[in-house]
Amino acid sequence: MATRTRAQWQAMADGLEIRSQAWINGEYTDAASGETFDCISPVDGKLLTRVASCDEADVNRAVSAARSTFESGAWARKSPAARKKILQAFASKIDEHLEELALLESIDMGKPINDALGDDIPSSANCIRWCAEAIDKIYDEVAPVGEDSLALVTREAVGVVAAIVPWNFPLSMASWKLGPTLATGNSVILKPSEKSPLTAIRVAELAEEAGLPKGVLQVLPGFGHTAGKALALHPDVDCLAFTGSTKVARQLMIYAGESNMKRVWLEAGGKSPHIVFADAPDLEKAASYAAMAIGYNQGEVCTAGSRLLVEASIHDEFISLLKKHMETWRPGHPLDPETTSGAIVDDIQTRNVLRYIETGKQEGAKLVMGGSRVMEETGGYYIEPTVFDQVDNQMAIAQEEIFGPVLSVISFNDEEEAIRIANDTDYGLAAALWTSNLSRAHQVSRRLRAGSVFINNYHGGDMTVPFGGFKQSGNGRDKSLHAFDKYTELKSTWIALD
Repeated sequence: MATRTRAQWQAMADGLEIRSQAWINGEYTDAASGETFDCISPVDGKLLTRVASCDEADVNRAVSAARSTFESGAWARKSPAARKKILQAFASKIDEHLEELALLESIDMGKPINDALGDDIPSSANCIRWCAEAIDKIYDEVAPVGEDSLALVTREAVGVVAAIVPWNFPLSMASWKLGPTLATGNSVILKPSEKSPLTAIRVAELAEEAGLPKGVLQVLPGFGHTAGKALALHPDVDCLAFTGSTKVARQLMIYAGESNMKRVWLEAGGKSPHIVFADAPDLEKAASYAAMAIGYNQGEVCTAGSRLLVEASIHDEFISLLKKHMETWRPGHPLDPETTSGAIVDDIQTRNVLRYIETGKQEGAKLVMGGSRVMEETGGYYIEPTVFDQVDNQMAIAQEEIFGPVLSVISFNDEEEAIRIANDTDYGLAAALWTSNLSRAHQVSRRLRAGSVFINNYHGGDMTVPFGGFKQSGNGRDKSLHAFDKYTELKSTWIALD
């Protein structure tokens, strides 16, 4: 994908003008307190910039601007065709700044430049463009009532939406919220993670250049316990959309209940089972996907296939294949176009992943590959791909979300045991299975308690299918037309005709 060399990407990174302020009511501004936090690159541990650290005072300013703009109708009452045109222009702006945004994503979060360039930024533009196209494709309804009445069912924007997004796919996850919220006429306050805020800050300016009215989009960098909490408690925020950990998701529900019963949509954690039956159509391909499902994005993926369930009769053969393919996910410098796995997002997450690796050893799991921090001489944060075998599903490494390149292998003897182990988790975000048996594929997929089930693949999907989880993986759905349901109210209007 990348046509530049590592040295060329590094030269571009060194010359970047990095935006680091909040975006409130159409302009960049410091936090009211003047406070900042250090934005450290996981690539080399060096300071990129100091970012505005927003708190309650900034939230109050942003919500006030968002509410005022929403009530004015400058965006909410703009015609669908007009909103569509502006969002299409916004998507085009993202495309035009592809290399800049990809580079920001790579140095800020640690992902390989080719992933940012080929996947993250293009998919963000595609999401905005897809939602723009949907604006004038969703019709309201006329209910089937008697001739003496007319009953209308119409959608209206919910109002002011706060979107709190994670650090692992910064712009992609933001676009999953921005696309449908803006398309449906809402005002949006985006709080990016303090671990990777740079692309969100930059695209706010691009949105206004595309024609988005002032006050429709605000971006508030800051911490969860300050800016995030203030948004969740604010009485004038109508809806809260969140992607992140299950622990934080639970707390946000409490805050919403303590304030104004705002709608809360949550895409939370996962501990996804990846099941390989002995009748898998291609064990080599299955092993390649199993490695990708935990190696991609350094394992910092909510749907990562972190529990690999392998039928006992093929266990040894499959582990041998798996180890070979895991070698292709060894970390490298994120700005090297040959790199497939980059840096862990920061020192805190690095220590957390290493702690889980030590826990796995102490619990009695067999470490068959990896387990160490590498490339320490760079000053960055890198962990080699790690595989534990002989894992019991009750171990912490099998039950808790690690968010790193750590794979737990669990053996099973038959279909019923596989389903029982797969569903024995608090989470229900994704699952996968490999089989040549069509009946088994349908029957097992129906019994897996997960929002997405991949059959003979992993991470399949696009903007046309919904994404979200069962159980403590959250509620509501991102992507597809179903996402529009989260950010609109249904109004029934009954008109007497007699």
